[in-house]
Amino acid sequence: MDVLSRPLIDRTLPLLAEGYAWLPNRMRDSTGPVVRTRLLGRPALALRGPEAVRFFYDERNVRRHRAIPEPVLATLFGHEAVHTLDGDAHRARKALFLPLLTPDRVAGTVERVTEAWDEAVPEWSRRGSVVLFDEASTVLTLGAHRWAGIPLDDSDAGAVARDMIAMVDGFATAGPRHLRARRARARQEDRLARLVRDVRSGEGAAPADSMLDLVCRHRDADGEPFDEKKAAVELLNVVRPTAAVAWFVAFTAHALHRWPQHRAPLAAGDPAFTTAFAHEVRRFYPFAPFLGGLAARDLMWRGEWIPAGGLVVLDVYGQNHDESLWGDPYAFRPQRFLERPAQRDELIPQGGGDPATGHRCPGEGVTLGVLEALAVRLARLEYTVPEQNLTIPLNRVPTRPHSGVLLTGVRPPAGRSEARVGRGAEAVR
Repeated sequence: MDVLSRPLIDRTLPLLAEGYAWLPNRMRDSTGPVVRTRLLGRPALALRGPEAVRFFYDERNVRRHRAIPEPVLATLFGHEAVHTLDGDAHRARKALFLPLLTPDRVAGTVERVTEAWDEAVPEWSRRGSVVLFDEASTVLTLGAHRWAGIPLDDSDAGAVARDMIAMVDGFATAGPRHLRARRARARQEDRLARLVRDVRSGEGAAPADSMLDLVCRHRDADGEPFDEKKAAVELLNVVRPTAAVAWFVAFTAHALHRWPQHRAPLAAGDPAFTTAFAHEVRRFYPFAPFLGGLAARDLMWRGEWIPAGGLVVLDVYGQNHDESLWGDPYAFRPQRFLERPAQRDELIPQGGGDPATGHRCPGEGVTLGVLEALAVRLARLEYTVPEQNLTIPLNRVPTRPHSGVLLTGVRPPAGRSEARVGRGAEAVR
């Protein structure tokens, strides 16, 4: 039987049940780094490895237009977002986000977030306990808004942060989490659309060259400015991913609890170790399970065929835990990135390819810079981790420590001025 006539069983339900383990399990059962299957009724080719990353991010092979399911657009990315575009339209829209790649912009985001963290810690100290995931999401949301020039009262930051987290938490599931995500997106798009309308009418103000200002003035590939809804979508695509660094902050606390030998070198603030630690957190812990696109034409990969319009799936979690790339992938070992710098198409927690021209997240440098700075602060913080459920279920996407990492007895570091760490713009090269 040839590849065109092989029966393909739809594996959507097992995917929903197995989560992060679904594709790596099938890769282990295959004869190579390729799996042919069917998802959402479409034939699908799943692949992994640096060569596969370059294949996947070549627009001659794989397109994003119409590839992202509506439930993901309605929660995580937003309809008509940059993630849905290809070619000239994608490049014109991506130009809006290119400032996120510059060292000055990364440093500015890190500064705003660390200011919000430093303001929050004394309040944590006055409470008996805090859930780090929740507190970090509020800090990150407040810092991202300040950096982007979007007004947000401190008293409203917690509610807005909960909406930001809900959008991420509910994109890959059905039921109550998904409904919360849809409602959260609707609320935040309405809030930011009103803000854009006020700025354009002169009733509000946007700091010069802030992301709010850039979005309000941006013209797309057709030469037209954004309508208010689209402007709100893209503003959310700046602040929402920053809030999502809360997952990595919780994972950092989990790692420091399980492997406390890393606390002292991290607290010392050595830039090389800090970057290596942040890379290892993003590699080791689960965040994105995989990425998908549609075949732009009939494709062959390693002797396997996928028809035009079929799904091409890049195994993100599996690649970040591939023994052929990492040697001991299930060991948490930051030193691996001191021995050998992170390679662009090997370490892909936020996708692969060139962030300036392709679909790799342009905010990856911001994520890395913010994570570096907060990891150092967390390592210097005094606290106790009481008995709690710190398990990280792989069948939940996106997952996180079950308890959110409960901390008690939080105290600011004694007699230490916090360094401004964060080399995120120099991220994966």
